Amino acid sequence: MAFTLRNLSVLAYANGFTLWHYKTGSDGLGRIAEPGFFADAADLMAPGDMVMLSAAEGGKIASIKGEGKAITLAALA
Repeated sequence: MAFTLRNLSVLAYANGFTLWHYKTGSDGLGRIAEPGFFADAADLMAPGDMVMLSAAEGGKIASIKGEGKAITLAALA
């Protein structure tokens, strides 16, 4: 399943930083982490923003890396 904008929401915003939440439908966490998955929301998200991901198999937190159509997720250390 592809990215769905209505499943993306802002949890907090301050000082140019946004904390996002994305709830997946049938996609697993692996699919969400693929390069380009969030490309349709690239105009909303900025490098350094964080995303809380929820899927049937669990959840994780990642940060936004890259800009434009090259936007990807980076695992938190």
